[in-house]
Amino acid sequence: MVITSLENDKVKELVKLQKKKYRDLTGTFLVEGEHLVEEVFKSGLVINVICLEDYNCNYDIPVMYVSYDVMKKISSLDTPPAIMALCRKKDDSIIGNRIVILDNIQDPGNLGTIIRSSVSFNVDTIVLSPNSVDLYNPKVLRSTQGMFCHINIVYADIIETINMLHEKDFIVYGTNVVDGVDVRRVSPSKYWALVMGNEGSGVSSEILDLCDNNLYIKMNSKVESLNVSIACSILLYELGRLDG
Repeated sequence: MVITSLENDKVKELVKLQKKKYRDLTGTFLVEGEHLVEEVFKSGLVINVICLEDYNCNYDIPVMYVSYDVMKKISSLDTPPAIMALCRKKDDSIIGNRIVILDNIQDPGNLGTIIRSSVSFNVDTIVLSPNSVDLYNPKVLRSTQGMFCHINIVYADIIETINMLHEKDFIVYGTNVVDGVDVRRVSPSKYWALVMGNEGSGVSSEILDLCDNNLYIKMNSKVESLNVSIACSILLYELGRLDG
């Protein structure tokens, strides 16, 4: 059976997931396109797939076939994909020895890039402040290229998190170009957390006061600062190199 009506109840429920409040309410989200669907399917989060009526779907889970107009209605893209998936949110916790803490990150592309870099450089957990961009924002999900499935990501109070990490003997690094240490001069540590701040205002002073050291990246004096996702990637590479 192919769903062709834009007024179909299932279609209406899927359309609602374009908004954060409905994703939070239902604990579900959508991913779009073959690559993302495949990555999330591997993680066991897919509830069912939504396919265009002429798409050859090979997944052994419930499939909902829809017309092009219905897919366009459900999709967040200008050109709808041939396949989407309805998924359940992850249930993650703060674990591991390498933690990235993000203070009020707002740009979906920045968060997506940081997630990809964190997976690349063996970060165990990403902690997002409650006022950060939604992990399940479609733009975030696309920019992660599916890597959000391969790392623990939680929303938590940053101050409480840092205090908890200190109790576990973590070194917490802030980021500050004015009063920081060249990351290349930092001694290796088994347990560390890196705090990155908002695109415009950086890490808040209240949080910086809780950090053990502030780091900066030595670069050409003609450049005042780097994009937060680029800076995070460089710092993660350097910290990963130090601890092997």
